[in-house]
Amino acid sequence: MNTGAISKRYAKALLELSRESGRGERDYAQALALLEHPDRKLAKLEEDIEKLVQLLIRNGRIPYVKFILRSFVDLYRKENGIVEVRLTMASPSPGLEEKLRQILASTIGGTILFTSKVDPDLIGGFVLEVDDKQLNASAKSQLDKIRRKLDELNKRIV
Repeated sequence: MNTGAISKRYAKALLELSRESGRGERDYAQALALLEHPDRKLAKLEEDIEKLVQLLIRNGRIPYVKFILRSFVDLYRKENGIVEVRLTMASPSPGLEEKLRQILASTIGGTILFTSKVDPDLIGGFVLEVDDKQLNASAKSQLDKIRRKLDELNKRIV
């Protein structure tokens, strides 16, 4: 069976259960913690997540738990207007970071989870990822495009 279909089905059920129980925020926080630190032992699972695990065990679907939790987090974020934004810069630039935060806050209008990191391999510029969309304004990507075009031209000449 399709892993995506299975994980979506169980994630939707967990989201519905979280909504009905009023424990959505706690379930979301624990799902994130489980995904970010899968080796860490938790004192106790949230009641809704415990019910999910029991159901997965009964149905022989426990190998899908990571995919289900990832789908649940995505569905919860979409339902609650939470947008994940990742900024990767060639060098630290607080001005760029602040400007992008302001632009995104006025454009998106929801809650923004903003993370940034420095990657000197970009040479210059930045890469901005908003959910599943990407804006690559790095010098490295521009140089790669030029290199591919030159390779193409050289193949035609030779």
